[in-house]
Amino acid sequence: MEQGHEPEVPGTSADARRVVLFDFDGVIVRHQTLELFFRERLSGFGRWRLLLALPWLPVVPFLLRSAAGTRILGRVFLRVITFGRTEASYKRLLTVFGRTYARRPGVFVRDGVATLRRHVEAGDRVLIVTGNDGTLVQTILDEVDLRGVELLASRVRGGLFGVHFVQHNVDGMKVKAVERAGITRPWAIAYGDSVSDLAMLKAADAAKLVNPSNRTLKKMRKPLGEKLEILGWY
Repeated sequence: MEQGHEPEVPGTSADARRVVLFDFDGVIVRHQTLELFFRERLSGFGRWRLLLALPWLPVVPFLLRSAAGTRILGRVFLRVITFGRTEASYKRLLTVFGRTYARRPGVFVRDGVATLRRHVEAGDRVLIVTGNDGTLVQTILDEVDLRGVELLASRVRGGLFGVHFVQHNVDGMKVKAVERAGITRPWAIAYGDSVSDLAMLKAADAAKLVNPSNRTLKKMRKPLGEKLEILGWY
């Protein structure tokens, strides 16, 4: 079923809360924010870091064609961006970027934010489940005072050659992260926008796909079946 905006959310009792999951990038904010952080760090004086990625450059166009390839590039460029930096230094940069990003006009998906707040007000247990870095996501949420949600994000750790993911919440890892939080399938509702959210949406009673591209919709329609609902959010 296709529609423009999410309808009002009915209330729930406090002792039997529905579990509602949201992706972050593309659902709450309009951009792939960690990727945007990488791009901005590589501009200007950070361009020398591209030399570290030279061995990967010939295969970048091929990796971008698949979700698995995109994940690999994310790990590579996290190393490139943080080479020679400590984890604390990386998180300071990420926090500054997150605060600046949240203040830019038009970066939030208004319908997404409004729907998230309605679920919170209705008494649902709301979780943001994202492959993004937890420091960045929490900074953006704090900057606009989005409260009442739990955050299950990717975790990183510093090392000899920069910062790396120790838990990357993409694809099936999103489901595992939710289960580690003590939540069993099925959850009531899941909101996502990409193939990376497919496992999370499949495990929900109601799957909400936000502003999908034709390619994404083609891949998601069959596995999600009748419980799929397409949302056109602004």
